[in-house]
Amino acid sequence: MKLLIVGGGGREHAIAWKLAQSPKAEKIYCAPGNAGIAEIAECVDIGVMEFDRLVAFAKEHAIDLTVVAPDDPLAAGAVDAFEAAGLRAFGPRKNAAILEGSKAFSKDLMKKYGIPTAAYETFDSAEAALVYLETAPMPIVLKADGLALGKGVLICNTLEEAKAGVKTLMLDKQFGAAGNRIVIEEFLTGREVSVLSFVDGKTIRIMTSAQDHKRAKDGDQGLNTGGMGTFSPSPFYTEEVDAFCREHIYQPTVDAMRAEGREFRGVIFFGLILTKDGPRVLEYNARFGDPETQVVLPRMKNDLVDVFEACIDGTLDQIELEFEDNAAVCVVLASGGYPEHYEKGFRISGLEKFRGADGYYVFHAGSKFDADGNIVTNGGRVLGVTATGPDLKTARANAYAATEWVTFQNQYMRHDIGKAIDEA
Repeated sequence: MKLLIVGGGGREHAIAWKLAQSPKAEKIYCAPGNAGIAEIAECVDIGVMEFDRLVAFAKEHAIDLTVVAPDDPLAAGAVDAFEAAGLRAFGPRKNAAILEGSKAFSKDLMKKYGIPTAAYETFDSAEAALVYLETAPMPIVLKADGLALGKGVLICNTLEEAKAGVKTLMLDKQFGAAGNRIVIEEFLTGREVSVLSFVDGKTIRIMTSAQDHKRAKDGDQGLNTGGMGTFSPSPFYTEEVDAFCREHIYQPTVDAMRAEGREFRGVIFFGLILTKDGPRVLEYNARFGDPETQVVLPRMKNDLVDVFEACIDGTLDQIELEFEDNAAVCVVLASGGYPEHYEKGFRISGLEKFRGADGYYVFHAGSKFDADGNIVTNGGRVLGVTATGPDLKTARANAYAATEWVTFQNQYMRHDIGKAIDEA
């Protein structure tokens, strides 16, 4: 089979790496890809939102299956564009990708179908939001309704912070049109867990659990980022939690989307928080998480091509997911200053040390080739250094040891990824 991956980050590198292991993968293309993906796939200079060019490329090169990985093209209808051209594509259609594309939609869905989540209100005007905040309990959470690269969530401890947050989202438009509408919800406390799943419209298959670290600095300080590291599995995701979520969250979400005429086929990412009153849904994503994918796929035994095709064909009930009885930790190496201002174009050295190193992986999130053919930094998150081990503590030690194999100027990382493991 000829495969096309749409995207160019660490998630897409992990997907390409996993697809390349399938005996069915004859040739892999990636648009636009990056310098790491280029080792596995032929990178094509087409942007993720250039649907006409992507479809034309897929037709011209007789692509058998396209994987649309990022949130923006999914929410804008990339899968619909491929299907309209008679091409097979993995990912939710536009009317289903709204599960992530609109926080207000997903909150209303959960309320309607009794799926446990935080109490909330939705606002279309800053004035109304500010009036509401005057009597709301603190701390409180503000969320941009639309897509904001995983950064449109503000946790506000005081009324002053909350008012400033409304200004940031709705008036200053820090996240553009995503902040035209906001959701204000109660602040929940507990352990956060990420659970990815494959869905074929009616059947859901749960992948292994993971836990992301969103804040930029050690100790969960600093600004929200796209994710500074992750580990899998989560020791806090117990059999009891799994049983509750399967009954009250996972299948009910799939059934709710189907009942709404928005049949979901692809990956649903459940962002959960384990409160004293039980698990609650913090958010849905309509695709693989980043960087969760970098610790989940290395542990997965299944042929990813088979799973993708089952999701498209509605035959997921015939597949049982299998994962290695081990653990994985990913530490993100970022550019100093991320997620705000940072420089690009610094040469990356030491990447060759990962070749042939069993259980060690480096997934490129933001890299490119310079004019001389050197691999240089090209983003805020640059590399995801992942390592496996028989248990989480060993995997964590291996991952941090491997971060010393690579260097680039202005390199930055958190030093406490997976520290919660010690408290489990």
